[in-house]
Amino acid sequence: MRESGEMYLETILLLSRKRNLIRAVDVAEEMNLSKPSVSRALSRLKDESCIIVGTEGHIALTEKGRAIAEKIYERHQVLTDMFMMLGVSQETAASDACKFEHDISAETFAAMKQHVKVMTGRSI
Repeated sequence: MRESGEMYLETILLLSRKRNLIRAVDVAEEMNLSKPSVSRALSRLKDESCIIVGTEGHIALTEKGRAIAEKIYERHQVLTDMFMMLGVSQETAASDACKFEHDISAETFAAMKQHVKVMTGRSI
């Protein structure tokens, strides 16, 4: 899956934690993108069986889509924590985490996750 698809899934996941019903316009507003761009992306995610779009236009993650979104969101959280541990401001750490979360290897991420766990005493 491409980075943009992962970003859409992560956004849908986070929106679903705030409200029950999510529409394309909600995703467009959250991501600061045009509705036509979001509609095209959502169509691709639907074709890839990552989302379901109901007859009323409500969007829900499939099991596959939720797994991808949760993975990306976990990476975002761990990377943000790791960067903040290095002294980076929260805003910059979160912004940088968005860039790294899509490309980091599973091995490197696992090591970073373990390091954050050891340093903070909590698992994410």
